[in-house]
Order: sequence, then C-alpha cells, then structure tokens
Amino acid sequence: MKMLRYLLVVTLVIALTVEGHLLGERKGKDKADVRHDHPELDWWERAVLYQIYPRSFMDSDGDGIGDLNGITSRLPHLQEAGVYATWLSPIFASPMKDFGYDISDFKSINPEYGTMEDFEQLLHEARRLHIRLILDFVPNHTSDLHEWFIKDEEGDPNYADYYVWRDGIMVDGVRMPPNNWLSVFHGSAWTWSEKRQKFYLHQFAKEQPDLNFENPKVVAEMTDVLKFWLDKGIDGFRVDAINHLFEDPSFADNPPNRDIYDPMDYDHFDTIYSKDLPKSYQQVYDWRKYLDTYAEEHQTDTKVLLTEAYTNIENTMKWHVSEDRTQKGAHFSFNFQLIFLKTLPDELPAADVKAAIDEWLEHLPEGFQANWVLGNHDRPRVASRFGTDLVDNMNILVQTLPGVAVTYYGEEIGMEDFRGISWEDTQDPQACGSNETVYQQYTRDPVRTPMQWDNSLNAGFSTYANPWLPVHPDYTQNNLAQQKVTERSTFKLYQELVKLRIDHALEYGDYKSEALSNGVFAYSRMMEGHDDCLVVALNFASTEATVDLTPVLREASKAEGLVELSASKSVHRRDDVINLKSLVLQPHDGVIIRVESSATTIFVSTFALVFVVLKAIL
Repeated sequence: MKMLRYLLVVTLVIALTVEGHLLGERKGKDKADVRHDHPELDWWERAVLYQIYPRSFMDSDGDGIGDLNGITSRLPHLQEAGVYATWLSPIFASPMKDFGYDISDFKSINPEYGTMEDFEQLLHEARRLHIRLILDFVPNHTSDLHEWFIKDEEGDPNYADYYVWRDGIMVDGVRMPPNNWLSVFHGSAWTWSEKRQKFYLHQFAKEQPDLNFENPKVVAEMTDVLKFWLDKGIDGFRVDAINHLFEDPSFADNPPNRDIYDPMDYDHFDTIYSKDLPKSYQQVYDWRKYLDTYAEEHQTDTKVLLTEAYTNIENTMKWHVSEDRTQKGAHFSFNFQLIFLKTLPDELPAADVKAAIDEWLEHLPEGFQANWVLGNHDRPRVASRFGTDLVDNMNILVQTLPGVAVTYYGEEIGMEDFRGISWEDTQDPQACGSNETVYQQYTRDPVRTPMQWDNSLNAGFSTYANPWLPVHPDYTQNNLAQQKVTERSTFKLYQELVKLRIDHALEYGDYKSEALSNGVFAYSRMMEGHDDCLVVALNFASTEATVDLTPVLREASKAEGLVELSASKSVHRRDDVINLKSLVLQPHDGVIIRVESSATTIFVSTFALVFVVLKAIL
C-alpha cells in the first residue's frame, strides 16, 4: 500500500507539473513563446498601425486645432492600448486647402501644428515609449503656393516642367482643356494659367498641381524629401495617391464608363490614361530600393514603404513586387477590402466577409504580409457603416486575421461619423466642390471630428469654444475615460486583442475559415507543432444563431474549448467552457475560443483521474 501511495504521489506531482505548465502557458500568453522554427517577424510585420489625423487628435494650445505637442501628450494612450507604431497624416507646411495634402514645403512643419523642434520632441518621446513613427509622403502633387510651382509658372528655366503643362484645344473659338480628364474633387482636372498660357494638370483640387515625374529633377527632389525625414529618424512612409503619379504621354481622352456625362462623377470615365500606369509601380520599386539601402548603410531597423491606391485588386498587388519578382516595392499596400463591404441599413453577410478576406489572401504575392484596414480619414467609420453593435466584432476581426492590423484613431472606442455638420461649416474641399444639395455624398468631415477623450468641454480635445470641426454630440456617453472605468468596454476589449496578437497562433498560424450561416463567420488560427489553436466566431446578424465550429477545426473530434476573449456585450466570459459543436451566439456576438490539442487534453484528463483515485486511497 505504501508503494502504491508513493507511485500515486509521484504521478500526481508529474501531472501537477504538466498542468502547471499548461496553465502557465494560458495565463502567460502576454509573454512571447519562442518555441518555433519560423523566421522572426520584423517589427512592422507584427504591428498594429494606428493612424492619427493630427488636426483632430489633441489641441495643446487652445486654438481649436490639433497639433504636434498635443500628439506628444497623448502618446501614453497608444502605449496603454498596446500600439507601438503610428502613422501621422500630413504635418508639413500647407495653406490647408486640402488639410495638409496640399504641401507648400515638404521639409517644414505646418505652423498650425507647431515647429520642427516640436516634431523632434514628439519623435524623442515616441522613441522613449518604443513607438515607431511613420509619416505621410505626398509625391503626386504640391500646393500651388509651393516655390517650385511659382517658379515653373513664371518660366524659371531651373524649374521648367516640374509640373504637367499642356496647350488647350480651341472649340468654336473657346479655349478648352486638352482632354476630358476629371478631378477627384469634381470638374475638369485642368486649370488655365494666365502666366504660363497653358493648362496645368491637377488630379485633385486646382490648388494641388500634379508634379511631372517624367522630369528627373522632380524624382531627385522627392527622393531628397525622403532622405530629409529619414535623417530625422522616422521609421518609414505611407505614400499617398501613388497610382496617380504618371500619365500616359498621349494625354488621350479617357473612355466613358457611363452613358450620361456627369462632371461631378470622377468614375464617369475609365481612367486608363491618367492612373495606374506602369511607371508609377517602377517609381515605388526605386524608392523601396532607396529605403533598403539607407537602412543598410545607416545600420537601422527596416524603413517601411506603405502605398495607398484606390484601384482593383490586381493593380494593388503590383505595388508589392515586380512581375518578374526581381524588384521589391511596398512592404504592404493598404487593403481596402473590408472598407468596401456592404453598409447600413443592410446586414453584413458572413459570406461577403469571407469572400473579401479570401480574395486578398489569394491575390497576395507569396512571402508578403497581409494587412487589414477598417477605416481612414477618407471613409465612413466602422460604427457608422455597420452599426455600433458590430464595432467589437470588426475589431476582433482585424486583430486576429493574419497580418498587420490598421486602426484609425477613435476606432478603439467605436467613434461614429457626425453627419450634423452643416453646409456652412463644411471644410472638406471634396464636399465644397459640390453644392448644398449633394455635399453629404462627398464630405469627409464627419469622419475627421475630434478624438473623444472624456466628457469635458469638446471631449477633452480642446479648450477653444469652437474647434475646427465640431465634436460628435455623443461624446458625453462615448469617450475614452468612460470606457476605461467601465467593467467591459470596446476599449478594454481592444487592449486585450492587441495583447493577444503575440500568441504564435496569430503571428504564424494557418488560417481556415467558413461562413457557417448567413450571419456567422468563423475561422481558426493554429501553428503547426503547438498545443492549441484559436477559433474566432463572429455573428454579424441581428438574430441569434447556433453553429457547429468543427468545420474550421484541424481536429474535428474536439468537443470543447475555453473562451479567451469576447465582445464587450457578449454573454460569454473568459474561461467559460464552450461546446464547439453547438455554440450559441447572441445577435452581433463575437467570441475567441482557445481549443487545446488532444495531447493537452490527455494530460489534463490524466491529472483529473489521478486526483480522483488518490483522494479515494488517501
């Protein structure tokens, strides 16, 4: 009997050791597990990239406009959220006709935002907090107040053809633009210059003349802009509107897409001669080589190049690598698949979500990292597109899919568009170029309202009575401070999601997905050779659903799992036991389940059995 007891005690110790190891793994998921043979991910490959729209983030001096010192003061928020990479929309000198995308000096700070010393302090503080800093790079155009445009328009030979100039066409004695190209901001993409006696091209506002990248001097000037900011110590660039960089030298008319001409509709024409041209891709490959060489010569971490282009998926993938794969381009090109999903009042079909994700992953060149974007300064916010009840699910989605997660400021608390901004108070040039009747179709102001920090004046954004844009009136109920003290909130879930991303199932794991019903989308993430996997189940419908998760499991025999995280209003709580064959999801519910492998289950079952037997004998 003594020997039997001794053997059982030894077995119990072993079982407890195993159990302790397993529990330790579960409770210590915020600590990196290095047991894998995959190449270590580069800093940007595991990033959550947080976009800051400087004008709306934090006002430090009470003038109603966000600024660099305001951003610096709020960097601890990024750290608290777990974010260690941020991209700033343009901060450069600008007359603000397009709020920073009309740049008058690429190497100076917009005075409304601060000084170069303020920027350097921001960069220093970001470094102290281990936050990477990425700047917007706007190469397609400048402000019409830029020195280059002024001198080119005046005929200075040193700046000849820095911009795109063309003669007009005489029609019945009236001078007309050289072709039918339209501006993204409505109307003709050509404006007549009395000084130059030619038309100049502007694919955006008339105050934003297009640079001529056929001119080697322009290429050199813009590459020097990259060097200037790299020398300051930034970590890379998001390249704006890159597919507009070159034009077909024929300057032929774009063919129509629609029968009825509408000068307000940019999409009326198929822009085959004014956008997505091969030379634009080559320029990105050249800039990628420049950044790689810079990092190597200066012995720095990777300097990233991220491209923005609204185009079809085939064109988008070309930004990553040349067709013969001899030249690398963007580290990633922003993925707008989720942005273009159906919006309210329609419900979001799970099959549509799966199709959008699959299309991106299937087209992505081998060896490149995916990325997932829910919103930005140009598109309606998640809460306004899909409804406030789906904000948590959409955050769960982008944080657990394979690749980089991109967060637009305010999405971590579920901010909504403010559609109450009047025509008189509208600032956006895209809307101002329309009229009072249709401006709501074009305005981007509602998605750029100030960050909602707390329930004080102007949501804690500014002490000025009337900020540059009004704060959303719901800030008294929906703000960061309130969500930080609430037991369960969108922000607290966001924090936990970012922490979970270091789990190797999410960093390196395979991805398998299914639309389990009209509303429920589910997928698993599992790393070969590891003990468990993560299963994500998201109900996008406004009705309850009961689903069987085994179609996304590697081991279909598994019957149970434990809740890792769940939506802030979910009935499921952490460590709840879930029946994988019959999971009940409430409307708009979302849950992440940890499913242990068979080996893990055997260990735990052994421990339970030994414990029962030992208790009976002793």
